[in-house]
Amino acid sequence: MIHIALTGNVAAGKSSVARLFHDWGATVIDSDQLVREVQAPGTPVLAEIAGAFGAGILLPDGTLDRAALRRRILGDDQARRRLEAIVHPAVERQRERRLEEARRRGDRLVVSDIPLLFEVLDPAAFDAVVLVDAPEATRLERLVRNRGLDEAEARRLIASQLPSAAKRQWPGRLFIIDNDGDTATLEHRAREVWEGLNAHP
Repeated sequence: MIHIALTGNVAAGKSSVARLFHDWGATVIDSDQLVREVQAPGTPVLAEIAGAFGAGILLPDGTLDRAALRRRILGDDQARRRLEAIVHPAVERQRERRLEEARRRGDRLVVSDIPLLFEVLDPAAFDAVVLVDAPEATRLERLVRNRGLDEAEARRLIASQLPSAAKRQWPGRLFIIDNDGDTATLEHRAREVWEGLNAHP
């Protein structure tokens, strides 16, 4: 089994590449989906988050108010680290379970979609890393236009991640997909990387 890490700073287009890889035959393990699972109502993780940050980060139906939590931790490194210490171990346990299921099925290529790969994990633990990147100004525009964030919050979100320039210098087996064009261009560049991943396991 080939295990690939797919990453990219916020609004770079990583999720679009993940969908393409899935359509072309990869098993995709989506970190955001894993986060939602471990933070579901009734889970120990959600209870611990509410205990750490207060009941105000819960919606009336008992689910997590992700926007409120994001605003709470942006610009507060201590709060962010506290949240990561609660969530990341649980997410990694879920990922390991999904990986083991993929191994048992005999899946050939598994893509772990991990937004904060370089921030919280060791990229060398994967057979290769695919980094999706886009200029900061483009990502800022996408956050405001597509996700409805105000510009100040969008800038704080971008600043909370390690700059992609540092990630591009990682010396391991790294494929970079620049998402600075249209959808067809992104698909073409993603296809080239996909073929490279499959040609050299």
